[in-house]
Amino acid sequence: MTYLRYASDIEQPAPDEQETIDGIIKGMTQQSETVEKREHHAVRASHAKSSACVTGELTIAAGLPPELAQGLFATLGTHPVAVRFAQGPGETLGDRVSTHRGMSIKVFNVLGEKIPGHSVDTQDFVLATGTTFPSGTAAGFLRDGTVIGKSTGMPESVKSAVSSTMRNLNKVLHAFGTESALADFFGHPYSHPLADSYFSQAPMRYGDYVAKLGAMPATEAQRALSEWRLDPKQDEDGFRQATVAFFRENEVVFELKAQLWADAERQPIEDASVDWPVSVSPYRTVATLRLPRQDAYAPDRVRYFDEIMTFRPAHSLAAHQPLGSVMRARLQVYRALSNFRHRENGVSAEDTASIDRIPA
Repeated sequence: MTYLRYASDIEQPAPDEQETIDGIIKGMTQQSETVEKREHHAVRASHAKSSACVTGELTIAAGLPPELAQGLFATLGTHPVAVRFAQGPGETLGDRVSTHRGMSIKVFNVLGEKIPGHSVDTQDFVLATGTTFPSGTAAGFLRDGTVIGKSTGMPESVKSAVSSTMRNLNKVLHAFGTESALADFFGHPYSHPLADSYFSQAPMRYGDYVAKLGAMPATEAQRALSEWRLDPKQDEDGFRQATVAFFRENEVVFELKAQLWADAERQPIEDASVDWPVSVSPYRTVATLRLPRQDAYAPDRVRYFDEIMTFRPAHSLAAHQPLGSVMRARLQVYRALSNFRHRENGVSAEDTASIDRIPA
């Protein structure tokens, strides 16, 4: 198969993109202010409620072909990692509001040229359930973010009803062999966080090429969780409880996979709402993420992950520069919202440079 090469002109920003990004920052900051007033604490503007804060290792696969042996994945070795699993909303809600969820990975001891503004030897991969970002572009991000922002002040019961409606919509669509990414975004199944797969959703540079990334469960114990479903009436923090309990008894393993860019028409760079067909380019394993048995919610570690540590697409090698409209927005939005959160809480943000900084 022939894969398309990265070039500096593959991105095509809209003329008014900076104005759009400024609007996203303004709207999401207002949303964060609303949540802060209610919770008396500033939380992440997305993926606020963590379910596990863990450490482990990322091992680069041996024998990768040249098109996959790129950037971080060009050199054999094992890197320490910190991984945060979280629920999607930018507020602390009960688990009956089951929306999309996230998996943020910080890889340490990563040498090489970084993108401007990043100076420590780390590489972050910020992943979420769903292979696409339903908003698609920065303009869509602003549109959908405005709707979410207006709903932030609504009672949790209303948010639960919306989540349930969207979840039921996808159940109906599944009967016809399809599904809605937007419905899943707002109404993800009550599935186990360690049985889900997670994706970059938008593309990034992959050395000489371009790719999207995915992390897929890789142990029989995790795959056995595929039919597990939370009863939120029994435990409003049930996703966290289930994840912590699993980590107490089991090693957790994900295969990190790359889906290379091969067709400019069917795999657009600028619209992250378009699913890249696996028939055009399959996901191929480039590394293994191993998270050993551990206390996945130790208080000191959770405080460090949730209050101090930052995970951003901007923490990146130049070889893995985020690409496309949504990613260009995220480069600025994540920084602005993190600055707001840390400032409001009187906490100094840390671009963690070493795994040794993380409490045991």
